[in-house]
Amino acid sequence: MSEVKEIAEIPSFTVTLSIRRFDPEKSEEASWEEFQVEMHSTDRVLDALHKIKWEQDGSLTFRRSCAHGVCGSDAVRINGRNRLACKTLIKDLDINSTITVEPIKGLPVEKDLVVDMNPFYQAYKDINPFLLANDKPEKERLQSPEDRARYDDTTKCILCAACTTSCPVFWTDGQYFGPAAIVNAHRFIFDSRDEQADLRLDILNDKEGVWRCRTTFNCTEACPRGIEVTKAIAEVKQAILRGKP
Repeated sequence: MSEVKEIAEIPSFTVTLSIRRFDPEKSEEASWEEFQVEMHSTDRVLDALHKIKWEQDGSLTFRRSCAHGVCGSDAVRINGRNRLACKTLIKDLDINSTITVEPIKGLPVEKDLVVDMNPFYQAYKDINPFLLANDKPEKERLQSPEDRARYDDTTKCILCAACTTSCPVFWTDGQYFGPAAIVNAHRFIFDSRDEQADLRLDILNDKEGVWRCRTTFNCTEACPRGIEVTKAIAEVKQAILRGKP
């Protein structure tokens, strides 16, 4: 009988997370609370949050769903940068220093890491994020690979709000549409099958539209899907000046 080899134990390490806590039923002010958790090199920040909630403090509140970077529900600020908790490996951070986790900025905090997403979704709704066509075809609308490539990048948005809540203009002006809404408008403005590009360009040619962008590239750096957000905003600006996509 062959010998059964022992599986090597995965080394662990202890990290300190400082989480910004807020409970409106207890206090009007937010505060920081530290937790020490034992982690492994394969663990993500989301795993650390789970461990804290399940083993140390069940009142810790945060959003998460798929845990694989697709749903976009667990966007938070980690060490001052907008990231998805499920895509950020603990080992890629400075584990010798305290890791800070706080809610994304610019949206009202409801509890701990949960923010009110309604203003964000309203901006998304306002740009008509669906195909608008006047005719009623009897078969599918054909599109060339070249036409499809024109807006391919902006189809990747998962509405996590990481880009919008990394924008200094959005922090100071809650009426600004924000990068995510403009990215999703771009996706239809440059879609050859859509017939209402002018409508969306008019909507974004507003004092709270694309002209509020200051081109700081925060949004592009924050996007977990690698979308060239600032480039998309610039292309919408150019389309407005041309009067067409």
